[in-house]
Amino acid sequence: MPGFVLLVRERGDGDPAMRIGITVTKKIGGAVIRNRMKRRFRVLARELLPAHGIAGADHVLIGREGGIERDFALLHAELGKALGKIMTRPLDPPRGPPRPRKGKPARKSDTHAPRMGEKP
Repeated sequence: MPGFVLLVRERGDGDPAMRIGITVTKKIGGAVIRNRMKRRFRVLARELLPAHGIAGADHVLIGREGGIERDFALLHAELGKALGKIMTRPLDPPRGPPRPRKGKPARKSDTHAPRMGEKP
């Protein structure tokens, strides 16, 4: 949508609660602008998620550049439309626990060998 991006992922933990995450980056504006945008998203989520959200899923709203200037009623309609689209698509399967990374283990800074030109 022009004012935001909506991401939805099922958690797969058996809890039917819907969770919401809201993020607005500094590219959008200063703290006042970002906080105003987050407040608008919270109100939209309170109104629409109980009826149109997915139980047991995380919903993330990411603010876009044009979101703060958009009319609230238009944002309301767009979020309703986005949630409707999500309901018609199959959701991504829930992710399992993270796997450990392969590779070299991290070195501790206090036990490393001195590098060339470095004092021990």
